[in-house]
Amino acid sequence: MKPFRLPLIPLVLRVALGAVFIYAAVPKIADPVAFAGSVAAYRILPYFWSYLTAAVLPFLELICGVLLICGFRVKSGALIIGMLNLVFMAALASAMIRGLDIDCGCFRMEGAKTAPWVALLRDTVFLAMTAAVLRYERLRAG
Repeated sequence: MKPFRLPLIPLVLRVALGAVFIYAAVPKIADPVAFAGSVAAYRILPYFWSYLTAAVLPFLELICGVLLICGFRVKSGALIIGMLNLVFMAALASAMIRGLDIDCGCFRMEGAKTAPWVALLRDTVFLAMTAAVLRYERLRAG
């Protein structure tokens, strides 16, 4: 008899992470101007780059989320999501240090603001999920 394993956990993590990034991409794609305003509020990028980021980033999130859910090129999608999370965390930390009172611009463009420390904590959880998915993919391949 085979020992009981939990192969479902990596699958659930991968699909959940993919769903989160698809969920985050949709409102940004629907309203790129509002998302560009969120990006500009961080005061990190020049004006043009804020709009370029707002035009490209949501589609990158969407594609990586779909890759994770479909199980195709999982390592590539997870690596990109991990890098995005690190960039998001650095931007949030920068905003917090500079005392900027901004919304993270993560999931919605209107409504109540998400506190930067809450968004930073949430991104830390997403980064841990990404690390777990990458570790499982490495073990599965090796």
